[in-house]
Amino acid sequence: MHLEQLRALLAVVDHGSFEAAARSLHVTPSAVSQRIKALERDAGRVLVERSSPVRVTAAGEPVVRTARQMVLLQDQLRADLGEGGSSPVDLPVAVNADSLATWFAPVLEVAAGWEDTRLHLEVEDEEYSTDHLRRGGVVGAVTADPEPVAGCRTEPLGAMRYLPVAAPALASRHARGRGYDWATMPVLRFNAKDDLQQGVLRDLGVVGTPPTSQVPSSEGFVAAVRAGLGWAMVPEAQLGDDLESGRLVLLRRREHRDVPLYWQVWTLGTPRILRLGEAVHGAAAVLRPVRHTPLPAVGGRV
Repeated sequence: MHLEQLRALLAVVDHGSFEAAARSLHVTPSAVSQRIKALERDAGRVLVERSSPVRVTAAGEPVVRTARQMVLLQDQLRADLGEGGSSPVDLPVAVNADSLATWFAPVLEVAAGWEDTRLHLEVEDEEYSTDHLRRGGVVGAVTADPEPVAGCRTEPLGAMRYLPVAAPALASRHARGRGYDWATMPVLRFNAKDDLQQGVLRDLGVVGTPPTSQVPSSEGFVAAVRAGLGWAMVPEAQLGDDLESGRLVLLRRREHRDVPLYWQVWTLGTPRILRLGEAVHGAAAVLRPVRHTPLPAVGGRV
């Protein structure tokens, strides 16, 4: 397996098509196709499905993972020999939407100064972020899953606290005595896998599902809560002064959720990967320490 073939495979996987891969490599689509075919011939199996976008086959997953590692190692060897890298190296990373909207931003500021590295972010739910690691699609992932993927190590980052909040008008309409009519108060969810709000309702003994709206954007999700579309579990870091100003109200203090986060990253300790990990841990210093038994991974949000 030649490195130009492996680079072609990564370009196809990362850019989603042979044409886009050709543009990134400054070659023709025919050249990319020939390199992939030669790679598949040597491997004795199909590595990518010619779909739109291109998808990696089960047989192709370990090849993609190894290809990404070999390209990183080759570029590092060039630098160690004083030859310089062939071009800036892509570091794909998976991160959940709530982290990207809050504590992860300083990582982007640090990465802006890396002339030899380009950061490619995949915004994914936690169950898919670890799947990206297995397929070799990313070199690291912010995840709620503490179990390391094969070939990776897991490093604790801290916990994100979520609070049940609502717009004052919505809370007032559904106030019942000292509490709220949770069974009828509209609720938001991030996507179909988001179980944070439903977990609170189960703890409160609510049977059935209240009127539910869906907003699959971290910033849009908070905007929808402020607009009164429904109550929701919102990251404490995203609230700003909303509770102090009265823009939002805290519905039940004891129903907060502290969700532990982890940095899962390849054990391949190249300087670029180590530098990336340092940036992630530096940004995660604002997270809460984990002081209790971690909650199980929560679908859809982290």
